Amino acid sequence: MIEWQWCGFADLTNAQLYEVLAQRQQVFVLEQTCLYPDIDGYDLDAHHLLGWRDIGGRRVLVAYLRCLAPGAKYDEMSLGRILTTNDVRGAGVGRELVAHGIQYAERLHPGHRIRIGAQQRLEKFYQDFGFETVSAPYDEDGILHIDMLR
Repeated sequence: MIEWQWCGFADLTNAQLYEVLAQRQQVFVLEQTCLYPDIDGYDLDAHHLLGWRDIGGRRVLVAYLRCLAPGAKYDEMSLGRILTTNDVRGAGVGRELVAHGIQYAERLHPGHRIRIGAQQRLEKFYQDFGFETVSAPYDEDGILHIDMLR
């Protein structure tokens, strides 16, 4: 079972922030071999969704995303840095994560659309949540991406 936790940046403990940055590095930099500026200035004003699971008697971050307000990065609100760890991939945790993210984002900013920059290989996954592709594929850090709106 996943324990879901929403935090503003100022509400993250040092240990939680360390775990978020460690998992983002593990997934995006090491696993996907992308050299990019992960610490991009958007975290400070974002709402962060952390998914924790007990693994071997230890509380481990296994899912994460951040929600940005309309105008912070795009005209629309956005969800980004969406990840699950190897420990839970294929178990439906990614679907839970995105569903929680959408629900919370819509509660935070009612009436606003949500924009994501998705890896093209995940287009069908996000379409299942009502996202529609609004751009041609583009290269971002060596991975084909598309912009999608909900």
